[in-house]
Amino acid sequence: MEHIYQYSGIIPFITLPVPMVIMGGLLLFPTVTKKIRRMLSFSSVVLLSLVMLFSLNLLLQQIDSSSIYKSVWSWTINNDFSLEFGYLIDPLTSIMLILITTVGIMVLIYSDNYMSHDQGYLRFFASMSFFNTSMLGLVSSCNLIQIYIFWELVGMCSYLLIGFWFTRPLVGTACQKAFITNRVGDFGLLLGILGFYWITGSFEFRDLFEIFNNLIYKNEIDLLFVTLCSLLLFSGAVAKSAQFPLHVWLPDAMEGPTPISALIHAATMVAAGIFLVARLLPLFLVIPYVMNLIALIGILTVLLGATLALAQKDIKRSLAYSTMSQLGYIMLALGLGSSRAALFHLITHAYSKALLFLGSGSIIHSMEAIVGYSPDKSQNMVLMGGLTKHVPITKISFLLGTLSLCGIPPFACFWSKDEILNDSWLYSPIFSIIACSAAGLTAFYMFRIYLLTFEGHLNPHFQDYSGKKGSSFYSISLWGKEGPSPIKKKNYLLSLLKINNNKRASFFCFCKKTDRLDLNVRKITRAFRTIHFNNTLNPYPHESNNTMLVPILILVFFTLFSGFIGITFNQEGEGLDILSKLLTPPINLLDQNSKESKDWYKFFTNATFPVSIAFGGIFFASFLYKPVYSSLQNLNFLNLVVKKGSQRILRDKLIYLIYRLSYNRGYIDAFYTKFITGGLRGLAELTHFFDRQIIDRITNVMGLASFFIGEVIKYVGGGRISSYLLLYLFAVFIFLLIKLNFIF
Repeated sequence: MEHIYQYSGIIPFITLPVPMVIMGGLLLFPTVTKKIRRMLSFSSVVLLSLVMLFSLNLLLQQIDSSSIYKSVWSWTINNDFSLEFGYLIDPLTSIMLILITTVGIMVLIYSDNYMSHDQGYLRFFASMSFFNTSMLGLVSSCNLIQIYIFWELVGMCSYLLIGFWFTRPLVGTACQKAFITNRVGDFGLLLGILGFYWITGSFEFRDLFEIFNNLIYKNEIDLLFVTLCSLLLFSGAVAKSAQFPLHVWLPDAMEGPTPISALIHAATMVAAGIFLVARLLPLFLVIPYVMNLIALIGILTVLLGATLALAQKDIKRSLAYSTMSQLGYIMLALGLGSSRAALFHLITHAYSKALLFLGSGSIIHSMEAIVGYSPDKSQNMVLMGGLTKHVPITKISFLLGTLSLCGIPPFACFWSKDEILNDSWLYSPIFSIIACSAAGLTAFYMFRIYLLTFEGHLNPHFQDYSGKKGSSFYSISLWGKEGPSPIKKKNYLLSLLKINNNKRASFFCFCKKTDRLDLNVRKITRAFRTIHFNNTLNPYPHESNNTMLVPILILVFFTLFSGFIGITFNQEGEGLDILSKLLTPPINLLDQNSKESKDWYKFFTNATFPVSIAFGGIFFASFLYKPVYSSLQNLNFLNLVVKKGSQRILRDKLIYLIYRLSYNRGYIDAFYTKFITGGLRGLAELTHFFDRQIIDRITNVMGLASFFIGEVIKYVGGGRISSYLLLYLFAVFIFLLIKLNFIF
């Protein structure tokens, strides 16, 4: 075992040769390098698989012994300062290594086909491999300085990958937004690291925790300063893990390729912030104000992410807000001190979300067969529908990932989310109610994504899958009826039930008619347009090939069974429960409670309420978005809802306000643009005015004054020495007169 730990320091560097060879080859031998591109991509998969096997061996050793191994070597030493680099292997590191490598391998295999026709294929794999290298180095770091170095490398890789298609203007804006937003958190993290070094004199975790706890116990430190430094450390995690209010970069990061979205949202960038808080949790636990703030930020992010996902039309942006909400659950658990529940949900959510993102990539491929490469169309859910019979494997996989994320038993996220909800009830009933409500919203918007994508029929803007032209289509929309006729702004649309020649029906709710709504729902009354396909496009959507389907099916397996690593099967506590074996001893009381053997009757009784809310969200989404075919029973039911429910529910302004709040991202981006960006721009313009009109003018006046004085003086000098002596004697004579006058 000791022999294995001694070589653990090479883990971050095993995958490093791939990006070095690719970038060096593209610079020196571009033609040869492009010819062997499949070999290089295969090498990246093989090397990351070696890291996974190494990490799995370490995990098994951790389960047997729960030991901690640390190896360091000095980088620089003097009388007042010592900096050491090395690696740390403990249960947290082992869990993160397995998570990063398993998800990373699936994404790399998937990317081989997804990016096969892209000219930047090699650049993509080089960036991906370096991204994995940076993340592996981050989770195995043994001190704060080393974490900060890899932290910045992770940010740099995310910038390169989000901006992979940099020729598109929106992509450039998105990667800059992600970079700048994370710089805010990273600057706070750097200040926090320096602050704690000033307090404790060490960057090493164990020394830092021991010295800090002794200072707190002896009351030898300013609590206000310590709290400020802790909040600065936490700000780095807020930005990386897209917590409120630094979450604004996450949905825009969807401008990058879909495999990048899967990797960022599942195992790398957003997981880095969670890892940092989990690593520094012994530091935060002794400061109750910081723990309360972490929990508060977590619950606000849970509710905000779930709300903003309700009305998004882009499938990847909807999943991005879902990631934001689920990360809020994890941060809430860390704020409660339940590190076990947080890590448990991090694992189950990572596999489920990677499955959903890779599934969305398969859907986008299918839509591109119809519309070509056009993200505004191929990723727009309101232009989808009826994909069930054409992509059945993707549909079933996506459905299983959706059920898991909704918290439906026995899928993976059910076990971890239920544990967080129980812990939140012990901490605060208000937090628990909000978390359960967000679970209902999660079920609603996830099944909204599923139903809009796979159920019903294709939008009439595109050719019908059966090849029939001119077929009309009606879809169900929660937010309103669409049509070309202008509607007064202050009026409400009446609920309509329209049945076309094919006996298809559509039900619409009351909603204000605005131009914004046009962008989010299908236009059912516009004239049908037939898309004329060229020879390169297939008019029929098709299932992805095996290179893309195999990673999806493997992630289905993890989604189904990864939840069992954190549960027991009998009253004696026997079972897989790997997390309980790893996290020994527990950090606090919540971890201790969660590790006790389960009373299954009590467990399922407590789980009844959140599961019922999730099923309620699924039913509500199914009622509003599943196509309703006309029959006398359906017609009477819909008319009954229209007549008796319209005044109390359908015309309620709250629906409209929720829609506008969700679709416009809570107006948070607009607030930042107007007050933060606008304020900085105004300050820059003021500084520019001061520089040009004051500083430059003072300099110009001084230059002109020197010029005129020189012009005047040059006429005094004639070049004759006698004149200079006469002038000199005259000046001396005047000086003596003045001096004598003062004397007498």
